[in-house]
Amino acid sequence: MAAGAFLNSGSGKDYPGNLTLFVFVTCVVAATGGLIFGYDIGISGGVTSMDSFLRKFFPEVYRKEHADRSTNEYCRFDSQLLQTFTSSLYLAALVASFFASLVTRAFGRKWSMLGGGVTFLFGAALNGAAQNVAMLIFGRILLGIGVGFANQSVPVYLSEMAPARLRGMLNIGFQLMITIGILAASLINYGTAKIKGGWGWRVSLALAAVPAAIITVGSIFLPDTPNSLLERGFPEEAQRMLRRIRGTDDVGAEYADLVAASEESKLVEHPWANIFQRKYRPQLTMALLIPFFQQLTGINVIMFYAPVLFRTLGFGRNGSLMSAVITGLVNVFATLVSVFTVDRLGRRKLFIEGGTQMIISQIVVGTLIAVKFGTSGEGDLSKGYAAVVVLFICIYVAGFAWSWGPLGWLVPSEIFPLEIRPAGQSINVSVNMLFTFAIAQAFLTMLCHMKFGLFYFFAGWVVIMTIFVYLFLPETKNVPIEEMVLVWRAHWFWGRFIEGAPTQNGGRLPKDPNSNVEMNPPAPQRQKQGSNFTLNLGISL
Repeated sequence: MAAGAFLNSGSGKDYPGNLTLFVFVTCVVAATGGLIFGYDIGISGGVTSMDSFLRKFFPEVYRKEHADRSTNEYCRFDSQLLQTFTSSLYLAALVASFFASLVTRAFGRKWSMLGGGVTFLFGAALNGAAQNVAMLIFGRILLGIGVGFANQSVPVYLSEMAPARLRGMLNIGFQLMITIGILAASLINYGTAKIKGGWGWRVSLALAAVPAAIITVGSIFLPDTPNSLLERGFPEEAQRMLRRIRGTDDVGAEYADLVAASEESKLVEHPWANIFQRKYRPQLTMALLIPFFQQLTGINVIMFYAPVLFRTLGFGRNGSLMSAVITGLVNVFATLVSVFTVDRLGRRKLFIEGGTQMIISQIVVGTLIAVKFGTSGEGDLSKGYAAVVVLFICIYVAGFAWSWGPLGWLVPSEIFPLEIRPAGQSINVSVNMLFTFAIAQAFLTMLCHMKFGLFYFFAGWVVIMTIFVYLFLPETKNVPIEEMVLVWRAHWFWGRFIEGAPTQNGGRLPKDPNSNVEMNPPAPQRQKQGSNFTLNLGISL
């Protein structure tokens, strides 16, 4: 059985083949690697708002939280040790991603996923049984290693398995699984907080083993991508796999491009050195700035500390956990919007619209908090006022969920040529984890000192990143990975860095390449894209 998807967008080299059921299932299984990342993001904020957890591991925070209500609300949870509990995972993930790139290139993408799942299992067990802060943080480090391996390999795997015309939709499955993990964690926290005896947090932390088991078992049965098989010297297996995942024997053109890319990659002995060459400057810039900007949207302020943040804003314990559930639901459904529009509207439109939406909602939230709490941090929220705050936070989350959330993983995973792809993805993951660590470590302190201005701070960064996308990010929808160099070559700014760069067929790029790839001409000549898009879905047996 094969699910056929036929698109005509008026752009991009269109290789023969369908979206087979085999590819769909393998991409869904691989995307479950996002569950472990999402579950951890959602679970940490919930347990840190539980009194029993704070009493056992962070008694100073517990005492501060239950101090006189006249206490500055902005500073109730300010604790470096509490922030270290949250952020230690991301520092470990940063380091792990570099080792994951070596595993991914030498042994294939699936083994990197397997290693991440197994390590995450051990971390979940240690956290669930933790007796002191040291055990807690060591368990978080193991979780971080698992996240680093999964985040390095899963987006690349999805981009390599998917047909070019549906790469965005299938790759965003990773972000969709992240949002499902966050939602599941929020629901579990809401339930376990009601367990009598104060041990509900152990259940929350230990249940991280469930998503870890899913990706661990699933990765065992995943096939290798044709790109990886060629890279490791198995051409016959690569060609057979390409026929299977495309559902047709007519794979000659795509296979030839993969072979050319593989041959070029073999000439690169040191991808970590080569990635800094001038001709890779556009891709390197995106791998550095996109994850950097993604974290400075402020999304982790919401997702890491949603229950803590809502309690700071005057919600009760159950109210804060329920508000986190609501934002989690918005996150999932808004990500689905991106799944079904990214290959039609393109990456740029979603980036720009989502950025604009986040800017407006962050300014509104900051202003609403300023009106009630001012700079003193003293005040209360009525139920109606609190509902308005949650509404605009949900609008912000929706904007992120169909733009910077999924596209922050999709775009870096699809822009690198094969010879430097593992190194490029490692840089992407490492920068993402570095700034995730920085935000997680600093947020509560920043909230204490910057107060409502923190929301204006992140809104300012979203303005900068939206302008950056408008000026410097070319449209990459429907373009095969092996042809991506032509997109950069045609860009008004990046073309100067790869002038005359070799193409995958060993030739030289002409001044005006005669190809079917949709280019982005300089801004004054840029035409409306995607106007001729048609989509027909069918099921073939």
